Amino acid sequence: MEMVFVTYPGDASTRFDRDYYVSTHLPLVRQAWSPHGLEIVAAFFPHGDGAGTIAVAVCGFRNEAAIGAALGSPLTERVMADVKNFTDAAPSQSRAAPI
Repeated sequence: MEMVFVTYPGDASTRFDRDYYVSTHLPLVRQAWSPHGLEIVAAFFPHGDGAGTIAVAVCGFRNEAAIGAALGSPLTERVMADVKNFTDAAPSQSRAAPI
C-alpha cells in the first residue's frame, strides 16, 4: 500500500472546520478516488497547543499507479476546490511507500 499524507499547517487562530472535514470532505475524497484505488482514508488532529500541524489526512492507495490515476481524475478538481469550505490553511502533500 502506498500512503499519501495531506497536512494542514496552522495554529489556534487558523480556521479549520473539523466537522465539515470529517462529514463532508473526506466522503468526497472517498467518492472521487476509491474507483481509482483509494483503499483507506482517515483524519488525525494532533493534540497540543494548536501550533504547527492542525490536521493530517492519511490516504492509502493500492499502489503508485492508483495515486496517479486518482490525482489525474476529473473529480480531483472538485476535491481541491472544496478545501476553501473548511480551512484557510494551504495543505501540503507527502508520500510514503513500504520498505
